[in-house]
Amino acid sequence: MSVRKTAIIGGGIIGLAVAREIVRKAPGVEVTVFEKETAVGTHQTGHNSGVVHAGLYYEPGSLKAALCRRGVGLLEEFVRRNDIRYEKCGKLVVAQNAEEQARLHGIHERATANGVPGIRLLAGPEIADIEPNARGLAALHSPETAIVDYPAVARTLAAEIETSGGTVLLGRRVTRMQERSGEVLVYSDGSAESFDLVIACAGLQSDRLAVASGEAAYPRIVPFYGDYFVLDAAKTDLVKGLIYPVPDPKYPFLGVHLTRTVDDTIILGPNAFLSPGRESYRRGRISPRDTLSAIGFPGFWRFAANNIPAAIRETRTAFSAHSFVEQARTYVPAITTADVHRGPRGIRAQAMNRDGTLEDDFAISGTPRTVHVRNAPSPGATSALAIAEHIVHEALTRLDPPPG
Repeated sequence: MSVRKTAIIGGGIIGLAVAREIVRKAPGVEVTVFEKETAVGTHQTGHNSGVVHAGLYYEPGSLKAALCRRGVGLLEEFVRRNDIRYEKCGKLVVAQNAEEQARLHGIHERATANGVPGIRLLAGPEIADIEPNARGLAALHSPETAIVDYPAVARTLAAEIETSGGTVLLGRRVTRMQERSGEVLVYSDGSAESFDLVIACAGLQSDRLAVASGEAAYPRIVPFYGDYFVLDAAKTDLVKGLIYPVPDPKYPFLGVHLTRTVDDTIILGPNAFLSPGRESYRRGRISPRDTLSAIGFPGFWRFAANNIPAAIRETRTAFSAHSFVEQARTYVPAITTADVHRGPRGIRAQAMNRDGTLEDDFAISGTPRTVHVRNAPSPGATSALAIAEHIVHEALTRLDPPPG
């Protein structure tokens, strides 16, 4: 085998899953994970709602659909073996009018084609059998949709990598990679180390690392923050599982929904609004570099111009708690603004093309010795173990093609 030393850039759930997959499939290979933070899973992995998507929405036969369904099975097996919190709390996608009801039937058809187990369409009165406090004209019920502790998954992956002989280096920021004849140099903290194969899973910084390493400028990351509100503990019985709106294909973001987490907290959100920083999880924290990068990108303004109704909706939720909660009240009218308090914030690494269109599918570029994961959108966390299988198989096959 020509691969003896491999580096993974990024200690989020996808980077760690890739490193673990190499350790498992190529046990003689030395694997090193570089993570710039002092812990793994601190960015998108640690700032999401914890939903394990069942595969309702994705085009049948697409890579996203296949990796989601495969990923769910691998994740279930992993959490069961490692005693990580995981609950099949179920999900309702609720239609409020005839147009949404028609789209709901299309989702049901795709989900059926994708092999999502147990799904069924519900008439309005049947919604209360699943979610007694929810209201709508019709709904799609996915009983297998689950919730999980993704940060615990990331920590367990890191521990498994190290137990198997790999290395997870924390506090090590990689600035660029340089491919030379037969090797790739990884530059970190002023030094360079040689590897045979490097796979970058840098999330919010994926485009910058790719460009610094000689890759194309697009797709470009534009960060969107998503705020959550938390339902007061006395009102958590209002929501049993997950309650989602019907996606509107005209708009890029789903809108506020309601989610139970593995610690029995009910969260409302997220919305989606241009973030003042790629890692600005605290309100009021601004990165001038990131802000100027986003607003100076013509593609962002093309995107905004093509999505004015969604922009208005998201602006309202960004500046008005009442508007935010009103979206949730569409589905659970018993919730009031007095019942919630501000919760955490997540940041979505939205990959955007030069023309302002969003990169909706997985985007991977590079050479036989360098792989850049430029976009790993939802259901990225759900699919992480399956994404890792796909990436590692492709990378090792390119370096060591089968004879003949």
